[in-house]
Amino acid sequence: MMFRLGLTGSIGMGKSTTAQMFVDEGCALWDADAAVHRLYSKGGAAVAPLGAVYPDAVRGDAICRDALRHIVSSETGALKTVEGIVHPLVVEDRRAFLAKTTADIVVLDIPLLFETGGEADMDAVACVSVSPEIQEDRVLERGTMTQAQFQNIRDNQMPNDEKCARADFVIVTDTIEHARAQVQDILRMIRERMCDA
Repeated sequence: MMFRLGLTGSIGMGKSTTAQMFVDEGCALWDADAAVHRLYSKGGAAVAPLGAVYPDAVRGDAICRDALRHIVSSETGALKTVEGIVHPLVVEDRRAFLAKTTADIVVLDIPLLFETGGEADMDAVACVSVSPEIQEDRVLERGTMTQAQFQNIRDNQMPNDEKCARADFVIVTDTIEHARAQVQDILRMIRERMCDA
């Protein structure tokens, strides 16, 4: 029996660090962002279909994310078109991963889990969370975006409170130690539930 745990959370909440903690505890991990990266890379399954619609997005037989971002932000309807091509390929990547893995607990790291209705495919969902102040500090410390860009991303994501309310587990990532203890507690509960099933 395999238990599918969805892992989600907004930008800067500590999801990638938390996902690694689950791996450290023996879980298998599938990462939606990494899947998209594979699909956009040279030889990736999204390159030809996206390139057929948006040839300017292809550079060196791969999808240039910056070029694609520009297209999506400047052309009405482009986001829906891109999602219509990429989302089924991401789902297929996840299906192939689940068919191969032998782990008893699989963590599926999906940033937009609730926004896409993906929670329906999970046995439970864990949401990472931290205060808005810490979230903003973390994102801006990366030096990859401005405060305005961060605000725009946060405003377009489901509010953190709503994600936490819909999740089965909330992992507060204020410190590494606190987050790790919560991950261990969640896995203990899941494994007990699996033994009782």
